[in-house]
Amino acid sequence: MNCEKVGALLRQLRAERGMTQQQVADKLMVSDKAVSKWERGLGCPDISIINEISALFGVDTESILSGELCAGERNGGNMKKLAFYVCPECGNILTSSSGGDISCCGRKLTALKADVQDEAHGVTVEPVEDEYYVTFAHEMTKQHYIMFAALVSMDRMNFVRLYPEQDPAFRISRIGGGGTLYYYCSEHGLKNIKI
Repeated sequence: MNCEKVGALLRQLRAERGMTQQQVADKLMVSDKAVSKWERGLGCPDISIINEISALFGVDTESILSGELCAGERNGGNMKKLAFYVCPECGNILTSSSGGDISCCGRKLTALKADVQDEAHGVTVEPVEDEYYVTFAHEMTKQHYIMFAALVSMDRMNFVRLYPEQDPAFRISRIGGGGTLYYYCSEHGLKNIKI
């Protein structure tokens, strides 16, 4: 850890929240002299309170330890860059339209890479009134199933969560003039098809 960089970041984060050194010290149960020492780069916080500092300022621990906030690329949250993430521990499904550091259950997640549809997943999309009726010729066992599907257009997304032993069919609202249907197989990963 570079104490000067960590100290500068802590000073910046404290100022952004309009807090005094004493208020930070009270929240972390340390002395205001310790906070002053950190901010001047004369020492670093003990590793045992890095998680508390992270929670207090709403910044990941990696940023605190490096002394840098890594800003993501500004792209206005373009839906063309929508990324899906699935936590291998709890199965949580996350999305981001502008990247960033996504984590769950203490693990840093990487964006899923979408492959084009293959015949093995047998997806059929039929227009029905103002919706699409989507079916899969796919097993839905606890080990191998379609976990979710999302219809993505230029400015919105409709999302459907599926579960093992459920019928692999659903209706999803049409958005605009079509879009891309993404679906995630628990064994084969993320796939997509233009509709």
